[in-house]
Amino acid sequence: MGPRRRVLKNATAEADQFRRRAALAMLGVVLAMGGLALWYFRLQVWQHDDYASRAEANRVKLQPVVPGRGLVLDREGRILADNVPAFRLEVTPEEAGPVDEWLPRLQQVVELTPEDIESFHDHRRATRGFQPITLKLRVGEAEAARFAVDRWRFPGIELVPYLNRRYPHADLFAHVVGYVGRVDTEDLKTLGEANTALSHVGKTGLERAYEEALRGRIGYRKIETNVDGRAMGEVGRDPAVPGADLRLSVDAHLQQAMVNAFGLLEGSAVAVDPRTGEVLAMVSLPSYDPNLFVNGISHTDYRALMDNPSRPLFNRNVLGGGPPGSTIKPMVALAGVDSGQLTPQSTVFSTGEFRIPGQARGYRDAGRGAGLTDLRSSISRSVNYYYYKLAYDMGIARFAEYMQRYGFGEPTGIDLIGENSGVVPSPDYKRSRTTEPWYPGETVIAGIGQGYWIATALQLVRATAAIADDGRLRELRLVSARRDGYGQPWTPLPRPQPEMITSNPAHLRAVQEGMEATIHGRGTATAMAIGAPYRMAGKTGTAQKISRKGNVSMDPKALPYHLRHQALFVGYAPADNPTIAVAVVVEHGGYGGTTAAPIARKIFDAWLLGTMPEPPEPLPPPGPAGPASQAAPGTTPAAAPEPPR
Repeated sequence: MGPRRRVLKNATAEADQFRRRAALAMLGVVLAMGGLALWYFRLQVWQHDDYASRAEANRVKLQPVVPGRGLVLDREGRILADNVPAFRLEVTPEEAGPVDEWLPRLQQVVELTPEDIESFHDHRRATRGFQPITLKLRVGEAEAARFAVDRWRFPGIELVPYLNRRYPHADLFAHVVGYVGRVDTEDLKTLGEANTALSHVGKTGLERAYEEALRGRIGYRKIETNVDGRAMGEVGRDPAVPGADLRLSVDAHLQQAMVNAFGLLEGSAVAVDPRTGEVLAMVSLPSYDPNLFVNGISHTDYRALMDNPSRPLFNRNVLGGGPPGSTIKPMVALAGVDSGQLTPQSTVFSTGEFRIPGQARGYRDAGRGAGLTDLRSSISRSVNYYYYKLAYDMGIARFAEYMQRYGFGEPTGIDLIGENSGVVPSPDYKRSRTTEPWYPGETVIAGIGQGYWIATALQLVRATAAIADDGRLRELRLVSARRDGYGQPWTPLPRPQPEMITSNPAHLRAVQEGMEATIHGRGTATAMAIGAPYRMAGKTGTAQKISRKGNVSMDPKALPYHLRHQALFVGYAPADNPTIAVAVVVEHGGYGGTTAAPIARKIFDAWLLGTMPEPPEPLPPPGPAGPASQAAPGTTPAAAPEPPR
């Protein structure tokens, strides 16, 4: 091989190549520095607020502040629902760690029921780990002291002071005010994220109907913490807004008088001011103590309430209802004259038995018939024949139209949730329940408040109040005013304008005179007038629970207690200037004139004269033959049958 050929360097090309590489390197450095500058600019300027808030969140912990629930007061300012100081245990799962580690140790310090633990696990599954969950409500003073000593052993578990709901009158207003209960998983779905710190919500009554107003708005305390998460102090707060206070139209003294008037009888009653539609008192008996439900009722107490055949948890005024019996007759009479079917002076001849043309069956009246009967005497003496014929002549379509005009078959507007609308007899309603056609006999018995009738005491008192107030049909209301903060003025709640049920004052006056003669004439409730310094107007009623056999009448006092007729009364007083209207329904009471009317008289006396009825005597202990040997509550020994009214 020959000698290697020597390659000469090109200095110019190498210099150009170096400059190009240096320029590229410089460009890369500039781009990198530019990107770094943009990144810093993004952190320091564009996203400053975001990162600042994150840093603040690491330094400051938000602690929810649950506001005090609004008070509930009666018309005179007596407290029906208030709040008392108490302590509860709250657990933040994220900080407390595994449940299996801390729960057994905590049970040695604080008594926890299976219901407490079950409720905690339910809430833990539905709540984020960083949010506190209530483990136990109403921690006793001794338990609170023991926990305070061992607090260091339980990170993430706090003893939190709060206001616990209390009902000073216990069972007296259970079906009006209702009660609050612990928040459950269903409540969490409807409360929303902003209200997860709430431990109680309204479950029944006004507590539920006015839940949003009563609970207020949750606030927050800003707590500064160190790197270990320990609180260093408060650096600010978003104050909670207390719930609104509610002032009711009910009167606690009249409410107690109504309960005393019933004695040991069961049933319901409502008293209203016919001039405004405000409810003055409302009871459903027997009742229960709502304080049992505030922090979770025990299985024993709940089972006792559920197994009680008298159903104390059932609100008879709002959810109940049944045939109105003869208490519907003043409204049927008004419908008859307003529809032009008859006049106040028109008479019919009561033979004691009404027959539909072409039918053999007779619809019996009391006794041997009342003879010539006009509108006024048909009400005062409760002549069934008059109303059999009137309903038959009107026809069921027109009959139902007028009953709906008087507020039957629809809610009264009372500010409670779940009110029963009731039923006005009609072929449409029967068609929705059965395939049978509408029979003429069903129209006949509708005229005396039997058959396909469901009317509540609220509907009966509303219609009665309309008669007392010259035909003005008003919505019924329990809450009259609210105030948003202690010391603030009370703001009356708006009310809709009433509807007129008649355009003829003479027709209405004839009905009023018939109701007044029921008590102060030759009517079915004349015993009510004995010793009364004022005049009353009313109508008695009896609603049968079982049908008679053929043409044979039955003495309700001879029936088993649970099959006895419902006794009813509706009325108002004073007759010349009404300030109170009532509806009384006594379950298994027999006759309205002998059972329900005396209760109404005691209610009138309590409101107009300030006379409080005596409370009932307690039942005697069972005799040798056991409880079955005693008479049913509120009953008397069997007596001679009397005509149903």
